[in-house]
Amino acid sequence: MWHPFADMSAVAGHDFVISSGQGAHVIGADGRRYLDSTAALWYCNVGHGRTEMADAAAAQMNLIASYSSFGDYATQSTLDLADRLAALSGLTDAKVFFTSGGSDAVDTALKMITRYWSLMGEPKRTRIIARERSYHGMHVAGTSLGGIPANREGHGDPDPKVQNVTWDDAEALAAEIDAIGAENVAAFFCEPVIGAGGVYPPPDGYLARVRDICKERGVLLVADEVISGYGRTGSMFASQRWDLQPDLMLTAKGLTSGYLPMGAVLVSGQVAEPFWNTPGLIWRHGYTYSGHATAAAVASVNLDIMEREQLVDRVADLAPVLSAALNPLAAHSHVAAVRTVGLLGAVQLRPDVIKEDPTIGARLVRAAREQGVLTRWLADGGLQVSPPFVITREDLHSMGRAFDEALSAVGSARADSARLQVDLLPDTTTDEAGGFGSSDARLRADVPPHHVA
Repeated sequence: MWHPFADMSAVAGHDFVISSGQGAHVIGADGRRYLDSTAALWYCNVGHGRTEMADAAAAQMNLIASYSSFGDYATQSTLDLADRLAALSGLTDAKVFFTSGGSDAVDTALKMITRYWSLMGEPKRTRIIARERSYHGMHVAGTSLGGIPANREGHGDPDPKVQNVTWDDAEALAAEIDAIGAENVAAFFCEPVIGAGGVYPPPDGYLARVRDICKERGVLLVADEVISGYGRTGSMFASQRWDLQPDLMLTAKGLTSGYLPMGAVLVSGQVAEPFWNTPGLIWRHGYTYSGHATAAAVASVNLDIMEREQLVDRVADLAPVLSAALNPLAAHSHVAAVRTVGLLGAVQLRPDVIKEDPTIGARLVRAAREQGVLTRWLADGGLQVSPPFVITREDLHSMGRAFDEALSAVGSARADSARLQVDLLPDTTTDEAGGFGSSDARLRADVPPHHVA
């Protein structure tokens, strides 16, 4: 097996096999139980081992596994899910275009946007702007769009129609649009919370300013919520938490909690209008598995579980617990910063430490695994944290202790005054940022709370 994002010279013949899972834990082929601190790859929001999801898949397959959604064909499970997502999105007169995953959603949005502007009589609007550190999937267009240079290495020059701007300065976006000419800019792509690029919450006021800049200049705003969507930040969508008001939202991962592959582009009525109301127009785009019936049935049950168990509210309640579990790690000599928002987090190492020992990331991940916690190394040099929403307070603190031991195992010294917080915090605990905490003072921001008590 050729593993994605792997050094095959080291991995080949040494597969770490996962045999089963339950809740926030998985069982390895070695029989050991591990805490899944990343919800696999950011996606298993409702936790592992949900037989209700398997039952939904079997029931749909016993009717019909799937059917093409091209032309006027549809299955009821797909129609029902589309209606539900449109209502959840908060977008005015929303329409839903299904894909096979997040990378497909990005490419779909790119094609939809350029086609939209041509239909609107502005075919020169082909330029796309995104942020440094951003991740927008691994298809050719998304790789060029993303702001992680290592992901483009060896693949030639990025698409010249794409420009990356500083991730934390909204005025850099305004300046770039003005330099290109707003009449040439189609859209700005934005992860409300940067994910694979290092888990960077938006600085205070950034998203509101981005929203206003795009509206003032007539540029479409695309929120890439493949990671942040479906509750990860303590709101159903991060765009709602920060009142981003995007024209399109890109979703996947938590849509099905990874039980089956599926993505969805949630489109405002304004953008959908020329596609829906131009007689004779056929937008020649779609995927074999767009609107897969079984995936749709599983997604609906996934949303049922989230609603029934109030998992979005649970994320909001657990956010300060995650901060309390991770923030003391900032006292380690190797650690540059700790960032958390909702149930997202990163423990970032100092660049000089990584430069001196390029193997430290792999060693740190292995050391955490030896402590019984599964994690992974992020693009900017840190540990990823994005656990299932069903994780307990005790497990969050256990994770913090495991990372503490793992850091020590790779040579990081902990300040004598540092002590991991192990007291369980009451549900009502919030921090000054309305639910996210960070050891990086620049990111401590007065953002809107993600739920109302």
